[in-house]
Amino acid sequence: MAETIDVDVCIIGAGPVGGTLACRLGAAGIPTAIVDRAPLPPMEHPDFDGRAYAIAAGPRRVLEDAGLWDRLPFRPGAITDIRVTDGRIGRPASPLFLHFDSRDVITAPDAEAVGGAFGWMVEARSLRMAINARLAALPDVQVFAPAVATVERQPRTAIVRLAGGPTVTCRLVVAAEGRNSPLRRQAGILVTHLPYRQTGIVFAIAHERPHFGCALEHFLPAGPFAQLPMAPTDLAPNVSAIVWTERDDIARRMLALDDATFTREAARRLGDHLGAIRLLGRRWSYPLSAMLAHRYIDTRLALVGDAAHGVHPIAGQGLNLGFRDVAALAELVIAAIESHEDPGALPLLQRYQAERRPDNMMMLAATDILDRLFSNDVLPLRLARDVGIAAVHRIPPLKRLFMQQAMGALMA
Repeated sequence: MAETIDVDVCIIGAGPVGGTLACRLGAAGIPTAIVDRAPLPPMEHPDFDGRAYAIAAGPRRVLEDAGLWDRLPFRPGAITDIRVTDGRIGRPASPLFLHFDSRDVITAPDAEAVGGAFGWMVEARSLRMAINARLAALPDVQVFAPAVATVERQPRTAIVRLAGGPTVTCRLVVAAEGRNSPLRRQAGILVTHLPYRQTGIVFAIAHERPHFGCALEHFLPAGPFAQLPMAPTDLAPNVSAIVWTERDDIARRMLALDDATFTREAARRLGDHLGAIRLLGRRWSYPLSAMLAHRYIDTRLALVGDAAHGVHPIAGQGLNLGFRDVAALAELVIAAIESHEDPGALPLLQRYQAERRPDNMMMLAATDILDRLFSNDVLPLRLARDVGIAAVHRIPPLKRLFMQQAMGALMA
């Protein structure tokens, strides 16, 4: 007869959001199981692959509470300045720009609390290594990977059967499986999709001149081209991550180019402020769309991260929204268990949905509007947005509001 394991929470999906939630609950002493189809190897020395996450000031606290921030094996790169420009490929950027300086926007006591930066660039391999190591070290977390789960949710409990393994009983199942969540489909939760007919091309570059912690968001007719400052690696002293948004047809052509030609095309969009550039790691590409689940909860079920929502990367907030889901759900679950209440009860799940869905809907709407406003070459709109960028730059209260929203709100 198969072994039965009883926990409070079972998380399906061990990616950055699901893994962080398991670490946060485990750090609080909450018996937790986490299941993933893929193995979670130690990853002692994985190669640099060019991928990185922009972690805002508020969500950084989630990683700290989960015991992950201090365990990152590769130093994060601080984002201390952000420059927003508008232009066309191969031409100088508009002289009207928006510049955020962390010393102007983040004031004491917030500056000390968040390390004096808007956010940090964290290598994907670094976060993965920290999560895998932390999961293995937490006595209250049981990891099942690789494993295939069959989930049965009942009014008072949930049963997670692992193929060829034990059966896990719990009071709450969390779907952290990504945009194509099987648990969301099983629950009959509808989603709204917004296709953009754009592709995100992600890679890293080494460059001749230092970036001084400054991120660039350069708006081009086909979409934004972002340069995000990373910490030095063993491959180069000056490193940045690039998120290049392009129309699908052009993106396919760019991705088919050899490295030298691809690098020249990237440099045409980036400009020459960093000097000569070269590729580091490999190129990655992702079709871009927005998605929002019509509800985040069902019987004994909560959706987090990409299972619940997806936004355009124009503001770099996709993963940060997932971490804010983690913060909200973990706080509710921990408080419920400490009060000897049911962490999977409907009232708790309704509070989670009421807290997170409006925030995520606002970010989806904001990023959608920004993409539609900036990803075009219509002259009146170009003039209007250039004037708007310059106006925000010159109005300190409005500038501060924009920055707090864009970087995930300091106290989120």
